[in-house]
Amino acid sequence: MTTQSIHASDNAHTEQIILDIDGMTCQACASRIEKVLNKKPAIVQANVNYANEVAQVQFDASQTNAEQIVEWVKKTGYEAKVQPQNALFAHEAHEQKVPYNLIAVWICLLPFLIGMAGMMMGSHALMPPLWLQFVLATIVQFGLAIPFYKSAWASIKGGLANMDVLVVLGTLTIWAYSTYSWLSYLQTTAQMGHDGMAHSMPHVYFEASVMVIAFVKMGKYLEARTKKHSLNSINLLLALTPEQVEVKNPNPQSQDEQWQTLPLEQVTAGQILRAKAGTRIATDGIVTAGEGWCDESHLTGESVPLSKHIGSTVLAGAMVENGSFEYQVTAKGSQTRLGDMIQALNDAQGSKAHIARIADKVAGIFVPVVVAIALLTFFANYWFLGAFDTALMRAVAVLVIACPCALGLATPAAIMAGMGVAARSGVWFKDAQALEAAGAIDTVVFDKTGTITQGKPQLSASYLIDDNLKLFNLDKAALLQLVASVERHANHPLATTLVNYAKSYTKQTDTPQSPAAFTISHVETVLGQGIQAQVATIGRVKIGTPSFANLQLPAAIIQANPVWQIASQVAVSINDTPVAAFALADEIKPDSVKVIASLQAHHLDVIVMSGDKQSVVDFIAQQVKANQAFGELSPRDKAQKIDSLQQQGKKVAMVGDGVNDAPAMATATVSFAVEGATDIAKHSATARLMGESLKHVDYAVTIARATLRNIKQNLFFAFIYNCLGIPLAAFGLLNPMIAAAAMALSSISVLLNALRLTRMKVIS
Repeated sequence: MTTQSIHASDNAHTEQIILDIDGMTCQACASRIEKVLNKKPAIVQANVNYANEVAQVQFDASQTNAEQIVEWVKKTGYEAKVQPQNALFAHEAHEQKVPYNLIAVWICLLPFLIGMAGMMMGSHALMPPLWLQFVLATIVQFGLAIPFYKSAWASIKGGLANMDVLVVLGTLTIWAYSTYSWLSYLQTTAQMGHDGMAHSMPHVYFEASVMVIAFVKMGKYLEARTKKHSLNSINLLLALTPEQVEVKNPNPQSQDEQWQTLPLEQVTAGQILRAKAGTRIATDGIVTAGEGWCDESHLTGESVPLSKHIGSTVLAGAMVENGSFEYQVTAKGSQTRLGDMIQALNDAQGSKAHIARIADKVAGIFVPVVVAIALLTFFANYWFLGAFDTALMRAVAVLVIACPCALGLATPAAIMAGMGVAARSGVWFKDAQALEAAGAIDTVVFDKTGTITQGKPQLSASYLIDDNLKLFNLDKAALLQLVASVERHANHPLATTLVNYAKSYTKQTDTPQSPAAFTISHVETVLGQGIQAQVATIGRVKIGTPSFANLQLPAAIIQANPVWQIASQVAVSINDTPVAAFALADEIKPDSVKVIASLQAHHLDVIVMSGDKQSVVDFIAQQVKANQAFGELSPRDKAQKIDSLQQQGKKVAMVGDGVNDAPAMATATVSFAVEGATDIAKHSATARLMGESLKHVDYAVTIARATLRNIKQNLFFAFIYNCLGIPLAAFGLLNPMIAAAAMALSSISVLLNALRLTRMKVIS
């Protein structure tokens, strides 16, 4: 039995399932299912997404279960099934084909098209005889259009009419009127004889009923293809993993049997796989042999290939640019980082933005209003024109041209596209509301340590007293080795930084490293001051605060490099003679200045907040040219500052990485957890940045704003389309056939506009 997509939520009894819904034809369908489910006491929350045809349902497991929820959906007239947990990671067996039902409708339409083409050239001979028109229209109306009837009836029973109600009302009215006219004509000619036939040819519109159904079906098919293959970035991500992999045979009988090709599904953790240039990594793993370069931009947004060697981590979906290596499987499928991303993206795309509620409310009353307008159109035209068939055709055109689909697709289509672009750029939004909120922010607050800065001290400057060093026959390289020899006995981050710097300097300058050159004894740690030790042939060495090492840093040195003002100053003395000082500071990330400048160019205020000293925060803020800086803040203070900004009408984004950022991140309008953030920061954030670079914040804002613009464009177009189309149809400027084509094109145009987002290039 297939494992179902049931996830535990924060509440002990609350679970979540994802349902695949089949049979929805417009936003009204999704709204109806949502309405029915949310009325059930056991349902905590239900979100139905028309664009990707899924429902996310949170429910109280103590009151109901997945099977019962599926039955509730089926009673509304739609098919539903619980999405298998591994469904997202299974490769599709075949391409979506054109439905036979659609082909059959267009075959029935073909004689009408030929006849209409002949009429345009002045000949009526090619038009099918009336009996054949009746037969073809009847086959389409009561055979091939049955899905419309089923959907319409189910929606009416549920108390919320959908688009299919309009299609059925319109086409059935045309068919019934045409049939009545034809039968009346037959009766009249039978009574009057052959002469009566030449007198009164009936007004029939069988071709209109067939053409409307054909256009609607074609529009729905094109819409489904666009949603499935173009907007759904999940398919693109799934395609990143190969179906077949080379697996090392643990017991080869010969050299030829050392490697075997197996389906990815058969691979298990611990096995050794081979990666070659031009292929993709199949699973997460650790390199065990060989080396190469991998492009991991699909996960991190970093376009520069990364070096991989023994011990390096490789990620599923990465492209091997060059080289060849073997790697041991640590995770596959849904357990990989790519799998985590796909699941997160699927959950996010199934969520609903606040702006989508506008379309939901309109869809709820749309069909009844359109039916009322159609009736008004019929009676008004019949009253003023006195022509029954003209009034009827105009009323039908109103029914057919009205399209709630474009309204329903406007928001979810753009959200799906925007989410996909963001994910490929290394930004994972938790849900649609987060993406929507990011597009509206006007202020970005950065935590200092680990966000704007590297998060660990680096040697930023050094001051060597050469004359004093000569007294002990030391140069810089020898001094650093001496310092490292002593600091290895200390347990302090600054000591680790000095030891690492000494190693790096020795490697860069090709200085022979001789840790045994200095014999250390009588090591003593002086609390709050530093460390001292006796070094053979050198004397008493002190490393610590300037006062501890008897050093007064010259004012000229401090003025020449402001970093001394905010750095931790570590001084060194030998036999109480000062010989050097080092400035250890948390350095600014390489791209922080550029990213903040870009955000400000987008008219965003940038604020730096930290628990560090105000002077340190001010210095960092000056370096990155932030608008404001606040230091000496507790986690509660940070949250209160953000709340204060929001009280002033600001829409604030918080970017952080640590436990102390969590309250502020939870308070902000939208929050971003940077790569390497603590679990609590990730949990509090509404979006995660997968690369180490802060440019992902800029990407997130750019993509979110573009998505929000796209949503507004789609909604504007959908509203304008209906506001203009319905009056044009009511006044006879559009016949039902053109109205049907326009209705189909309205949905497709909204999808194509959303599709523009997928072509965004935000990675520099």
